Amino acid sequence: MWDDKTIQSFRRTLLAWYDQEKRDLPWRRTKDPYHIWISEIMLQQTQVQTVIPYYLRFLDWFPSIKDLAQAPEEQLLKAWEGLGYYSRVRNLQKGAQQIMNDFAGIFPKTYQEILSLKGIGPYTAGAIASIAFGLPEPAVDGNVMRVMARLFEVDYDIGNPSNRKIFQAIMEELIDPERPGDFNQALMDLGTDIESAKNPRPDESPIRAFNAAYLHGTYDKYPIKLPKKKPKPMQLQAFIIRNQEGQFLLEKNQKAGLLAGFWSFPLMETQLLAKQLNLFEEDKDDEVLEKVSLKNVFEEDYGLKPVWTKGNFPLVKHTFSHQKWQVSLLEGQIDQTDLKGDKDLCWVAPEDFVNYPMATPQKKMIEAYQQKD
Repeated sequence: MWDDKTIQSFRRTLLAWYDQEKRDLPWRRTKDPYHIWISEIMLQQTQVQTVIPYYLRFLDWFPSIKDLAQAPEEQLLKAWEGLGYYSRVRNLQKGAQQIMNDFAGIFPKTYQEILSLKGIGPYTAGAIASIAFGLPEPAVDGNVMRVMARLFEVDYDIGNPSNRKIFQAIMEELIDPERPGDFNQALMDLGTDIESAKNPRPDESPIRAFNAAYLHGTYDKYPIKLPKKKPKPMQLQAFIIRNQEGQFLLEKNQKAGLLAGFWSFPLMETQLLAKQLNLFEEDKDDEVLEKVSLKNVFEEDYGLKPVWTKGNFPLVKHTFSHQKWQVSLLEGQIDQTDLKGDKDLCWVAPEDFVNYPMATPQKKMIEAYQQKD
């Protein structure tokens, strides 16, 4: 690490740049910890320009911690629709409920208390503590680790969670105790623009005179980040069923985890079903395969017997962090409107889709259906 004189010079240089270049963002016009909390959770894995309208609408719908704590699930998911990583908004609500129950509805003011809230890790706790309460707590995310790795030529993989403590220790030495919130935000801005992962502009960096990788010509080596595990490919079948009134069959995902609580056309994982039906066994002939087709499985599982059509639809593709979906569409029409009670099903007119929380894959399915040959 540097001596105290160098650290002081670094702080002054970075903050002078931030004072001149900082972005005017809605959450930077407030010290309200609730507002800052919402913005920090939204900004995880999401670009700033995408977040702004979501942030403004979210606070319009849930202006207080109490409003968020008491929000109905469907309204909560609707507010987050399109941002992805839906466990984040569920944890936001759980955190708001914690504040109501454990802190008398008042946002906690210490780092450890903030860290105790559901869905808040060291980075978010550091961001809120420093920005809202002026506490000298580092906010170490991927952007900050990238800047630190180049600054000190850190030979550790920034993608390995166990290495985060190394960058945390560096930041604890560097952070400005007088302006910790601005210091953290300056590094965030630097890491998302000039010091970005792709196409960085090191010659324009305000801290290039301190940057070991820049000075030693090793900039391209840092940060060290090993490749991520590729998302698992998933083959799915979507069933687009219409009744005589032009309504579509929608199903609410009742399973915990990915897309829980969202509505979509009925979906089946074709690979899993094929294994369950022994479709890969060599002694199965075409006639047997027809009898155990996905159509038959749907009819038995949902208690519906549609008239299947022969429309051709584009393949729907969507990639999550751990799964890569390919969804085929199959259309059917039906006179029957009675629905089984063991599933969360309903008939919905297209103009009413807007009232149902739908994740991005479902929206892509609707678009693909509208492109029917």
